[in-house]
Amino acid sequence: MFDYESMRLIWWLLIGVVAIAFALTEGFDFGVSTLLPFVGRTDVERRVIINTVGATWEGNQVWLVLLGGAIFAIWPSVYATLFSGLYLAMMLVLFALFFRPAGFDYRSKVNDPRWRNAWDWGLFIGGTLPPILLGVLAGNLVLGLPFHFDQDLRSFYDGSFWALLSPFALLCGVVTLLGTSFHGALFLKWRTDGAVHQRASAAIAVLGPMLLIGLIAVTAWVFLGIDRPEISQMLGHDAPSNPLNKTVTAIGAGWLAHFLSHPLMLIAPALGFLGLSLAWLLGKGRAMAAAFVFSCLGIAGMLFTLGFGLFPFLLISSTSPNSSLTLWDATSSHSTLLLAFWITVIFLPIVLLYTRWVYKILWGTISEKSIIKDTHSLY
Repeated sequence: MFDYESMRLIWWLLIGVVAIAFALTEGFDFGVSTLLPFVGRTDVERRVIINTVGATWEGNQVWLVLLGGAIFAIWPSVYATLFSGLYLAMMLVLFALFFRPAGFDYRSKVNDPRWRNAWDWGLFIGGTLPPILLGVLAGNLVLGLPFHFDQDLRSFYDGSFWALLSPFALLCGVVTLLGTSFHGALFLKWRTDGAVHQRASAAIAVLGPMLLIGLIAVTAWVFLGIDRPEISQMLGHDAPSNPLNKTVTAIGAGWLAHFLSHPLMLIAPALGFLGLSLAWLLGKGRAMAAAFVFSCLGIAGMLFTLGFGLFPFLLISSTSPNSSLTLWDATSSHSTLLLAFWITVIFLPIVLLYTRWVYKILWGTISEKSIIKDTHSLY
């Protein structure tokens, strides 16, 4: 069970779980911030919206830090290629995220409408730009990135920031933004009452169909119009990591064939579409807990679809296919994977139990009455 090949596969699954946890928790945080200037019409209404996530957004954002740390430790070649080649895009994500702690902590410090309105738009930027850019990244993972390795295994990125903004990648960015906004609208409706509750319900009715149409467009584009490479020759799955010890060939639009050759993987896109459809239908009614659960299942299904579609690739090179990185040739040493695995086995359940406890303690409806009553203890 703990041989090198198995540990590589286990860590592919574990990092996928961390990515899903980030998408599900930070996803509704982003969505709430995106909807803030539109769902909240008055200062009190906006404070209601902010306080639905005010006590938990920091913990949710830690999943992004954990994801970056896990990639650094487990897939160092992926980390080096992504964070050096996509440096400008990553910095834009980080700069946008800077608005979030400042906006949450300083917005209500000054009782001036101009001050508060400025921070509201700062929170909007912090909740809108990251999902767009992360969606663009997901689109480029499917298209492939222009990088290569030399004989000394030094990574060279041959593209530019503007080259990332292809029509398909931008569509992925828009769909990701729709997904976080829809997820956030469900959360808002679940946690609030009054005018905010009603406007969140109206947002769900609009965002649900837009999200499903966008997902259908992305899926059709991938299956019918994007090439997928295949590994024709490589060393064993337990060989030392060397991304150049394989031969990769392009086979044309092979994404659908890849799923059809492993029919069980079709469960992922089916779960994605079914979950989001049920979330939309239930979200228009009163079964908000069920709607939010189905939204989580739908988002998880879509991320599993991306992971299964890429498998075993982690990064596809569009300019040098043989330099593409897979989970079989881009990992750290066996001892590193094993040590990190036991640390995760010990501490991840503790984190999950603590997170569950925090949400249980802090759960409840945020109303305008409670905001007015606790003026100095809430955001």
